[in-house]
Amino acid sequence: MSVNVAEVFGSDVFNEAVMKERLPKDTYTQLMDLIENGGEVTLALADVVAKSMKDWAIEKGATHYTHIFQPYIVSGGAEKHDSFADVPEKGKIENSFTGKNLLMGEPDASSFPSGGLRATNSARGYTIWDITSPCYVRERILYIPTVFLSYTGESLDTKTPLLKSVEAVSDAGVRLVRMFGNTEAKKVVAAVGPEQEYFIVDRDKYLKRPDLIYTGRTLFGAPAPKGQQMDDHYFGSLKEVISNYMDDCNEQLWKLGITAKTQHNEVAPAQHEIAPIFAKSNIAMDSNMIVMDVLKKTAVKHNLQCLLHEKPYAGVNGSGKHNNWSLSTDNGVNLFKPGDEPHKNRQFLLVIACLMEAVKKHSLLLRAVASNTGNDHRLGANEAPPAIISIYMGDQLGEIVEQIIEKGYADACSHSGTIDLGVKTIPVIEKDPTDRNRTSPFAFTGNRFEFRMVASSVSIGDSNTVLNTMMAEAFTKACDALEGAEDFEKACDEYIAKVMRENKDIVFNGDGYSDAWVEEAERRGLPNCKSVVDAIAESFTSQSTIDLFTKNRVLTERELEARKDIKLEEYSSLISIEAKTMIDMAGKEYIPSVMEYMTELANSLTKVTTACPEADVTTQKKMLIETSTYLSQANAALTDLKAKLETADQGDVTATAKYYHEVIMPAMEALRAPIDELEEIVDCKYWPVPTYGELMFEV
Repeated sequence: MSVNVAEVFGSDVFNEAVMKERLPKDTYTQLMDLIENGGEVTLALADVVAKSMKDWAIEKGATHYTHIFQPYIVSGGAEKHDSFADVPEKGKIENSFTGKNLLMGEPDASSFPSGGLRATNSARGYTIWDITSPCYVRERILYIPTVFLSYTGESLDTKTPLLKSVEAVSDAGVRLVRMFGNTEAKKVVAAVGPEQEYFIVDRDKYLKRPDLIYTGRTLFGAPAPKGQQMDDHYFGSLKEVISNYMDDCNEQLWKLGITAKTQHNEVAPAQHEIAPIFAKSNIAMDSNMIVMDVLKKTAVKHNLQCLLHEKPYAGVNGSGKHNNWSLSTDNGVNLFKPGDEPHKNRQFLLVIACLMEAVKKHSLLLRAVASNTGNDHRLGANEAPPAIISIYMGDQLGEIVEQIIEKGYADACSHSGTIDLGVKTIPVIEKDPTDRNRTSPFAFTGNRFEFRMVASSVSIGDSNTVLNTMMAEAFTKACDALEGAEDFEKACDEYIAKVMRENKDIVFNGDGYSDAWVEEAERRGLPNCKSVVDAIAESFTSQSTIDLFTKNRVLTERELEARKDIKLEEYSSLISIEAKTMIDMAGKEYIPSVMEYMTELANSLTKVTTACPEADVTTQKKMLIETSTYLSQANAALTDLKAKLETADQGDVTATAKYYHEVIMPAMEALRAPIDELEEIVDCKYWPVPTYGELMFEV
């Protein structure tokens, strides 16, 4: 690929440069002020912008426009396309796109998950232009990023709460920095850099696996002789087919103004990662949605398939979406940056104390919003964090926090020093102030926190909505306690020490995979919620969650109840699809194939015995008995799963989701076990689907 990034970057985006060139000067100035500071977008202003946007889009080849939005739990965007065609007059037609078309649309709100907020006979919903997220042209369509809400005003998407949380943390963050003399900051900006992991598989092989097609993961499969034991795939040389695919993805993303920065092979065979540069929360969310869509569509062009499921294959790394999150003022102060003397950086230490309080208080909620059905298969091994939420501070910050907890202040700070190999041609480098802890779900990485628990296939909207809102709550509490203090520095130091002592149990710098940590976390009272069902049921409508969101005007209690029901219904639906897929595959593919193999084995045994009665056929008999035993177990498990699935509806969304987790999933595992054993025995020419080895290594 010969593409100059600087030349193509943002070429398909109606960005600030395009607006400055095409909009009247006063319109451009007014719109930029609205994007930066908020305010009413009038129809008159929208009309002017719409005309310029339409002309630009048509020059780019667009024939239609769409309001793209992200319905709750739907990780991809929803879109309805309208052409620019107007009513014909005298056999001719004009291209039309008005300010009203730009400002809002009216999709059917009852056809998306609503948790009871919308009934089938109450269908009207609205999409409203998010002026802070740039419009773009892709595949001959003008895309207009929007929020999505019901006729009665409740949010039905992931973006609306995120935007509200951005405002909440900004307002509270400005209050906090004002106490430290920063009078120039007008807002605190939440920024995110989501690292997206994914698997690639040959499309022809993918199409032979109904489980991959219907569920995104393999429901059956014995381990390949080689997995990731040799650690030779991580950061390894890219295969040509993967390199060409990545090149194609990069060019598309750059044209759409997305800063695709890093790409590499991940730990598991056929696993990869793409990461952008930081962006504002809502823009990062929109960009990640586009990244996932580009990864999937581009793979098909290359006769590949992109798997975004958290655990496509058992026994190797799963995929996450590492959510690198930071808070900075609009005049350049990163609230998570320690500075040269972090033990003396009072503002930084107050922010860290607030973070400790927020994470501990809302740990179960963080566990719930970062996860989905697939994430439960991933957490706790193969470089995925455990289900127990804790904060990794690292050596330098950890020591400071320990000092404050022990004596109320920190009077020393260790410095990382340098690495000098003693080789004259190798530069001496400064070490980072903290190591990395890949077993921590929430890790300090020098000037930001990496929330590693987020599932690879979900939108980052929910996680960042919680992160922003919980910090707004903690900042507000700190400001209420400290504003107007006679001796601010003394009061601040005392507050920092108090909060850190009260929440010290949330800090853990050790091995999150160890059994000792599970025991220690239980002693500390930290929740170890292995099932997302329990996390959702316990956290979404708890009083602390309701207070968190209602007091910061991010979500209402009714919206929270709806989201709880939506998430639980999603869980049940996905497990139901998986169970039915297993039943279908076992009954129509695996069992018939094994029976065919057994028939040949039996025929072979008969022929050998007939031809040579004295021949030793112990091996054939043993193989036949072993195969028959596993086949019998598979058939019994299949019958059991069918029966249990018939009684899955428990009449209540929470009870039904728990039934799927506690009853259906074990029954699914019971069906998988003998079939995976059979895969190790049955002649490969009889095996009906591609194996793990073929899927992961033949790309």
